[in-house]
Amino acid sequence: MAEFHERLGEIRRAKGMTQSDVADWFGIVTRSYRHWENGSREPSLENLVKLADLFDVTTDWLLGRTDER
Repeated sequence: MAEFHERLGEIRRAKGMTQSDVADWFGIVTRSYRHWENGSREPSLENLVKLADLFDVTTDWLLGRTDER
């Protein structure tokens, strides 16, 4: 199964959003969001839940625990 950062980039692109779009939605700089996608940092639990809500997927899918969105 894919890793978190891979799935994050995959779902962002599938939703037609840029890294800047997501960063703006969170109120953070693009560089901070980019760290989540390249795997050098992970979001807080609170932000993980927000990502799942934003992209309409489960946290388990984002974390690579299931293939079912």
